[in-house]
Amino acid sequence: MMRNILIIGAGKSCSYLIKYLLDHSESQNLKLTIGDLNVENAKKLIGTNVKADIIHLDVFDPESRSEAIKKADIIISMLPARFHIEVARDCIKFKKHMVTASYVSKEMQALDAEAKANKLIFMNEIGVDPGIDHMSAMQVIDRIRDKGGKMILFESFTGGLVAPESDTNLWNYKFTWNPRNVVVAGQGGAAKFLQEDQFKYISYNRLFRRTEFLDVENYGRFEAYANRDSLKYQNVYGLDHVKTLYRGTMRRVGFSRAWNAFVQLGMTDDSYTIDDSKNMSYRDFVNAFLPYSPTDSVELKFRHALKIDQDDMMWDKFLELDLFNPKKMVELDKGTPAQILQKILMDSWTLEKDDKDMIVMYHKFGYELNGKKHQIDATMVTLGQDQTYTAMAKTVGLPVAIATLAILNGDIKTSGVQIPITKEVYTPILKALEAYDIAFKEYEVPYLGYNPLNV
Repeated sequence: MMRNILIIGAGKSCSYLIKYLLDHSESQNLKLTIGDLNVENAKKLIGTNVKADIIHLDVFDPESRSEAIKKADIIISMLPARFHIEVARDCIKFKKHMVTASYVSKEMQALDAEAKANKLIFMNEIGVDPGIDHMSAMQVIDRIRDKGGKMILFESFTGGLVAPESDTNLWNYKFTWNPRNVVVAGQGGAAKFLQEDQFKYISYNRLFRRTEFLDVENYGRFEAYANRDSLKYQNVYGLDHVKTLYRGTMRRVGFSRAWNAFVQLGMTDDSYTIDDSKNMSYRDFVNAFLPYSPTDSVELKFRHALKIDQDDMMWDKFLELDLFNPKKMVELDKGTPAQILQKILMDSWTLEKDDKDMIVMYHKFGYELNGKKHQIDATMVTLGQDQTYTAMAKTVGLPVAIATLAILNGDIKTSGVQIPITKEVYTPILKALEAYDIAFKEYEVPYLGYNPLNV
């Protein structure tokens, strides 16, 4: 009997998801229905494949939404996170399993009891970060525990970056995902983590000056800055007694120091609008954050305000962005500083047609076994193919697709609202991902911990 999978949303991260399910449609007896407001993208992804139908679907139209959900055996929601709840309530109503790559919201968590009562699996956080990070971390943590080890340190880092062959600017960075998230990253509260049993906080104005270096075999050196709340998964991962717990975002070395200039000047602020921004040049925008001078140029004031010497390589990074061009116009009406900065950066950091992206992940596991301290470092790098089949789409879409089949085939049985942290879930998915070059290399390294004098 044909099994129907409904995919709601066919955005950038769906290419591999759809390809994987279509590649398995014959052997697994699958029929795909892809619903979106914009059907053009979906048409490109399925071509002439008869195993997929495309429907125009507005998630806020209860009638067409419930009609599509009713006909399916399992629902994959690839909508923006805030819209999943509409779908989830219908899934309860019509007794359908559901898969998303997004963080579990309070509203979603509130459906747990009903999902369990109806023996429904609501699998969330099964993309890359969150997703592959959970599964790869728990696999090693469980292995350490199974041999009697006690976890004392866990650090985890992820970066969505540009592949080495497409790395063509001085920032070693291009937008491979949502540019807005990059511009406002780290705002809205201090970064919070645990270091040698002490709570540590880094406020936004210091965030990009406190970085950690990470070396990845064949890919060189990276830096990482702290995520907002590293303690979010302490309980979930069973790390209540761990001494150090830190999660961060990876960039190439030198990015954070230069980015910090924008933070210090206030250019990443999204809380107010700039008057007459529509008629501003890029140069005017930069000048708006600098003190008045009857004689000094904008460049000189910028360097002076940020204490940048003219032979500092960081200065070349700002010149490369064409920040001081009096002819380039902002063209945004009532733009916030963050929106205007995003527009300027998109000129330089948008991926070219042949550019490829890259996902890098790095975990550190410190543990005690038989009175000795040990450490395992694990790294994963995966590269995109082109602008459609990106590393981001691969690492988000494949785990979603593989989990969906595992639920349909009864390999995942535990019901309720959940994330992929149990052996039942992560074992088959990580195994299947290996065939797609998504695999971790592990290294036994000396346990360094932290010098008590520096904590």
